[in-house]
Amino acid sequence: MDAALLTWLHEYQVIGRRLPTENEPTPKLFRMRIFAPNEVVAKSRYWYFLSKLHKAKRASGEIVSVNEIFEAKPLNVKNFGIWLRYDSRSGTHNMYKEYRETTRAAAVSSCYQDMAARHRARFSSVQIIRVAEVNTADVRRPYIQQLIQPGLKFPLPHRVTRPAKRSDRTLIIAKRPSTFY
Repeated sequence: MDAALLTWLHEYQVIGRRLPTENEPTPKLFRMRIFAPNEVVAKSRYWYFLSKLHKAKRASGEIVSVNEIFEAKPLNVKNFGIWLRYDSRSGTHNMYKEYRETTRAAAVSSCYQDMAARHRARFSSVQIIRVAEVNTADVRRPYIQQLIQPGLKFPLPHRVTRPAKRSDRTLIIAKRPSTFY
């Protein structure tokens, strides 16, 4: 399956501020990189995080701009480190995870799927703190280290030889196929 179909998240840069007042005619701008399926959800997540970090809310603020951020080299495989916090049934936990993907958005999509599978954490209970590209030498997790070895080969255990032409194919053959090479 195509990797682009599995990436259901996009990365957005959302810039907003408080509404201008007499005391503060030019309010400070706040910029965030948000992972969301569309612009509407990105704006909503922006106000959710901004209200936790600063004394600002949607009723007394405005969005200045929303831009989608695209990967510079989407065809190269890279290692990504993701710092996150999530709410479990017992409390709030911080976590660092590593993924090997082609884009930041694909790595975050994999992270959300992984958190749902391993920890039963829903999208709303996972907060991505930081996403960074990790150098090959700085990879910490053994499940990613095993994939970055030079000369890595994967076995092909069950290869069925097919005839070159359809007319050479027979339905009944006297011996079993040899699939091990």
